[in-house]
Amino acid sequence: MYRLIYKSRSILVEVDMQTINDIVERSKDLNIKNQISGALIATRTHFLQVIEGEFAPVNQTFFRIASDSRHENLELVSFNQMEKRLFEGWVMKGFGIFDLNSDLEAALKKKFGVEEGGVRLPTQEWAALSLMHDIKLIHQ
Repeated sequence: MYRLIYKSRSILVEVDMQTINDIVERSKDLNIKNQISGALIATRTHFLQVIEGEFAPVNQTFFRIASDSRHENLELVSFNQMEKRLFEGWVMKGFGIFDLNSDLEAALKKKFGVEEGGVRLPTQEWAALSLMHDIKLIHQ
């Protein structure tokens, strides 16, 4: 089993929940077919995604994502073997970390930093997984 994490910058004027929902909906059928699980977090300007599954499907999914015209400056954060999925049962979930209550947004900015006015999406594996964990807890 493998986990891949990447970060990219949106070329859209501003990412919103409709953008996230569109990405999630377009991903579901292929993810089910390829036994992929994961999560997508977006700020108004950036994406951070975790993809989990067997090596070949995860790798193919990443190459498909890399050619998506909605983003640029794709950064591979990590691509490693893992013992178990963090997102078991999540074909794909999407979260927008914008329009948060001010206390939560301030706490995330303090922990992860600020990037273009929003929460900075990390480029270290441990920090990306920490942010994913925080968001997962908020949305349970």
